[in-house]
Amino acid sequence: MSQPLRSSKFRVQFASKAALIRLVILLSILMILGVWLWLTSFSMPGQSYQESLPPLQPEEIALQNLLRQDIQKIAVEIGARNSSQYDRLNATKVFLETNLAQSGYQVHQQEYKIDNNTYYNLEVEKIGTEYPKEVVIIAAHYDSAFSSPGANDNGTGVAAVLELARIFANKSPKRTIRFVEFTNEEPPFFWTENMGSLVYAKQIDPQIKVVAMLSLETMGYFSDREGSQKYPFPLSLFYPNQGNFIAFIGNLNSGDLVRRSIASFRRHVQFPSEGASLPSWIPGISWSDHWAFWQQGYQGIMVTDTAPYRYFHYHTLDDTIDKINFDKLARVVSGLVKVISDLSE
Repeated sequence: MSQPLRSSKFRVQFASKAALIRLVILLSILMILGVWLWLTSFSMPGQSYQESLPPLQPEEIALQNLLRQDIQKIAVEIGARNSSQYDRLNATKVFLETNLAQSGYQVHQQEYKIDNNTYYNLEVEKIGTEYPKEVVIIAAHYDSAFSSPGANDNGTGVAAVLELARIFANKSPKRTIRFVEFTNEEPPFFWTENMGSLVYAKQIDPQIKVVAMLSLETMGYFSDREGSQKYPFPLSLFYPNQGNFIAFIGNLNSGDLVRRSIASFRRHVQFPSEGASLPSWIPGISWSDHWAFWQQGYQGIMVTDTAPYRYFHYHTLDDTIDKINFDKLARVVSGLVKVISDLSE
């Protein structure tokens, strides 16, 4: 064989070997990224409960009845409530303020104006016995979208915050717990400077350390039917297709809070649960009041039944009280008592 041919063959072999090395390096990087993504986004402590649900305990039955009464008032007697139904929005505010005061709290109203109308965030708190400047915030929005009665979105979250506040009224947490009912989460104020939760988050005292924010959002619809749960791509590769679980969802910065919260829930509660810490650009990840806290650099998560990815009555006239599974909602809210207790220790 001539020297040029041998040289040409050597160059081909060298190029092939270099390409193989580059391919191995690329695959190694992708594998490392995949493991990192799994550990940071999808891997959660504990296991989701998969057995038959146990009978409700007496305190859960009582909680179930209170949640039903609250949502009956908010979504049936009052109904659609937002800037277009301003009187109804204020009627909801009065109902919540009255009930929080009756639980023994001093209710703080955060007022702000839009087009000559006044809107109100409502806040009550239990001062921490050891770390009063470290705060756990439990919140929901009390307005509904368009002409929807908003039984699930977000009557369930609002009622949950109200009942959780009642439960903690006689407790003595080490950290301060704030229970907040936000106005103006829905359009046209969603993701704007007039969104109630953003107004609130911007005005938090810099001396306060927000250690956790839980946004309770659309929590009451569950289904065991195969295919009842949908996801934005590619989450269906990692999560079940039955919409029978409660979800704990945060951005990447809130991953630690997601894991601490779902670990507590799974320790204490016999109910299916899933968790995710994901990039905020994935559709749905930032669709509630926790988004406002992310804008201020706080860790915040959403506790939800996943709303439009499961609940087809989302933002419609059919979001009515008969769609809510009060048995399961009571189990979730009862479980959140344990989560909040752990976060406030």
